[in-house]
Amino acid sequence: MAYKVVDFHCDALSKMQLDSNLEFMRDPRLDVNLERMEQGGVGLQCFAVFISERLGKPKIGHILDQIDLFRQKVMNSGVALITSVEELEAAEAAGQPGGVLSIEGADGLEGSFHYLQLCYDRGVRFLGLTWNFANWAADGILEPRGGGFTSQGVELVKACHKLGLLLDVSHLSIKGFWELAEISEQKGIPFIASHSNAYRICSHARNLRDDQIRAIISLGGRIGITFVPWFVKKAPVVEMSDLLPHIEHICSLGGEKTIMFGSDFDGIESHINHLSHSGQFANLAELLLRHYSEELVRGWMSGNALSFLKTWLPQKK
Repeated sequence: MAYKVVDFHCDALSKMQLDSNLEFMRDPRLDVNLERMEQGGVGLQCFAVFISERLGKPKIGHILDQIDLFRQKVMNSGVALITSVEELEAAEAAGQPGGVLSIEGADGLEGSFHYLQLCYDRGVRFLGLTWNFANWAADGILEPRGGGFTSQGVELVKACHKLGLLLDVSHLSIKGFWELAEISEQKGIPFIASHSNAYRICSHARNLRDDQIRAIISLGGRIGITFVPWFVKKAPVVEMSDLLPHIEHICSLGGEKTIMFGSDFDGIESHINHLSHSGQFANLAELLLRHYSEELVRGWMSGNALSFLKTWLPQKK
């Protein structure tokens, strides 16, 4: 397999939007940059388009600015934009690093399906429906009322399914999760949780309950184990080994083919020891290989994510 590591979530684009002086090639202020991707064997990186609260009310212009940043800074450094199965396979065969675009929170789409189509045409292939709070489409996981989808949000889900834009439930409310699971099951279309861990192991609201994990597994989705320290363990210092109980628990529920990684690099201020940027993925692989078979580790590091993408990304017509 050409790609050793796939990382399904980072916030480097948001960081570069806030600081125009940041460069993608080797800027040490970025957890994810080209040099660190190469050091860590990261062949494919999912770049989230997350609109910082510092920018005010999210707007389509904020989203398009980050997509332009991806093209100007990330693609110009040699990373290929991956929008189809053919592009993924071509980049993988050539050993060229790839990038997938995801919007984190539908807020900036401003309730417009025209803007949804525009973002798809610009290369976006995943949509995280909410951030932590409510927007026009649904409630986030930290919204006190704990609501689900609005009527417009249900139409958004249907529009995404029609377009072939895949959905991400990290940050979505529990009620919203189950509403989406029902629609997805009817359509036979899976979804992912790009950066969430197991609630049974660490009881943070952003982590997945056992029934949610089972639902993602049964739909054929994916769960990106994340490196956000406070999603891993409630402790002042978090070690890489503290990720193992999350992996073990998801496997115990039948999810060994469901696990991938979604670091949340550049979206966090503190890090797991020895796992503070994408250049350190080799440390994680080394740890996993001490406990699990090479086949399982290869699947978690890249194979499970790649098989999902090769099944669900659109094919060129």
